[in-house]
Amino acid sequence: MGVSPPYLHDDTAQGVSVRVDFAADAAVSLVTVRGPWDDQLRRSTSTTLRRCFTEHPDALIVDLSRLLDPRSESVPTWSTARAVAAALQPPMHLALCVPPDLPLADRMQGLGAGRFLPVYARVRQARVAVAGRIPDGERLVATLQPDSDAPSAARNLVSDACLAWGLARLLHPSRLVMSELVTNAVEHAGTEIRVVVSRRGAGLHLSVADGSPVMPHLRRPAHPRPGLPLDERGRGLLTVHETADLWGAGPAEGGKVVWATVRDRRP
Repeated sequence: MGVSPPYLHDDTAQGVSVRVDFAADAAVSLVTVRGPWDDQLRRSTSTTLRRCFTEHPDALIVDLSRLLDPRSESVPTWSTARAVAAALQPPMHLALCVPPDLPLADRMQGLGAGRFLPVYARVRQARVAVAGRIPDGERLVATLQPDSDAPSAARNLVSDACLAWGLARLLHPSRLVMSELVTNAVEHAGTEIRVVVSRRGAGLHLSVADGSPVMPHLRRPAHPRPGLPLDERGRGLLTVHETADLWGAGPAEGGKVVWATVRDRRP
């Protein structure tokens, strides 16, 4: 069980940044790599890609238009990413964005990567192509208002998913996790909430997007004090942390997305 730390999200900085966009009710993570390719950038990129694979969005686009790699030394990183994405269950769609005038574009095409790892000139082209490859059927989506009915509606969406996909064993833990995530969004964001329940093999991927850029933080619950009532505030994310296999948060267009993965823990 683990939590992904906040990602770098600065359009002027060198390094790696991540943003989650939504296309056709699917989550698409956009990873942007900037600056000269060296050991530090390679490590940062590999770490970020591993986190993205852990979150398992519907698709991943890697924007290399601002990468300085005249000798194409980054090729092994993208080849490894292709193999990891293909091995996930279900496989994750992965695409690169490399302007055709960069040496890296010729190198990737020369390796035959285009047959297995699509390479596009622009992010917009990649978004359109990836959206067309994401299958429907194992994803339920709802847009909720930030009111007292939102957690109940989100729990019902989870119930519908578990019953439709034969995942009854995940019903109670998934409803609990989703309820805490949506309650947190209602209390702290106060904006429209987008809830997605996706099937990930024998597990569920839950995501809650809102319009606040403030990332959630896991806090230690307050110790009870003699003569004073118990303070249960701050336990929402602790419940998520204890129930979900993995959870984390990242910036999204217009706010953030908080996600959690729930799997059957029986042998």
